[in-house]
Amino acid sequence: MQEVSPTEAQRRVENGALLIDVREANEYQEVHAQGAQLMPFSEFEARYTELPKDKELVMICRSGARSGRAAQFLLDQGYSQVVNLSGGTLAWQEQGLPTEENV
Repeated sequence: MQEVSPTEAQRRVENGALLIDVREANEYQEVHAQGAQLMPFSEFEARYTELPKDKELVMICRSGARSGRAAQFLLDQGYSQVVNLSGGTLAWQEQGLPTEENV
C-alpha cells in the first residue's frame, strides 16, 4: 500500500481524489482536514461500497493506523486507486494545511 505525505495528499485531492476520514464522528467534529468525507472505521466494512472505484481515494485518520487498515481493506476488495495519508490528521495539521473545526 502506498503512503503519501500530507502535502502530496492535498495535491491529489486538488486534482480530484477523494479524502476519506475513517475516524469516529466525535473525532471528525473536533477537527478534520478540509474537504474530508467521514466514513467511520466502525461502519467501514458495511459502507465501503459507497466509495467510487473510478476515483483515487486518499484515506486519513488521526495518525495513519486506522486509515492504513481501511486502505488495505479496499485494496483487498479490488479497489486499485487507494493511498494512505502518512501521519494522519496530526501530520496534516503540523504541515499547516487547511482544516475545518466545529467550535
